[in-house]
Amino acid sequence: MDSEQLAELAAEACDDRKGVDIQLIRVEEVSSLADWLVIAGGQSDVQVKAMARSVEDRLEEEAQRLPLRKEGLNEGRWALLDYGELIVHILQSQERSYYDLEAFWSHGERRPHLASETSTGL
Repeated sequence: MDSEQLAELAAEACDDRKGVDIQLIRVEEVSSLADWLVIAGGQSDVQVKAMARSVEDRLEEEAQRLPLRKEGLNEGRWALLDYGELIVHILQSQERSYYDLEAFWSHGERRPHLASETSTGL
C-alpha cells in the first residue's frame, strides 16, 4: 500500500466517525517530513478520540500499520498520529482555526476527501 492509499484509508476512517472538512494534502515534494497529511475536524473531545481510534484500528487492520507516535489524545481537543509517510491531524474547530495547518501547508497539493456511498448511507 503506497502513501496515497494510506492517506485515503485514514480519511475514510475519519469519515466513518462523522469527521468534518476532511482534507488530504500531498507534501512529499515540499517537505521531507511526510508524503501526505490528513486534516480532519471533530466536534467534541469524544469524537476526536473516536476518530483517532478509528484511524488506528483501520490502518492496523487493513495496512498492518501502527503509528510511530501519537500526541494529544488525553484531552481530545486535537490528536496527531504519525505513520512516517503519513501524518493525521484531528482537531476541534477552535484548535483547527488556531493552528491553521491548511494555510501552513498551502504549497502542498490539497484535495478534499469525498465521502463514500457507504459512509453517507446512500
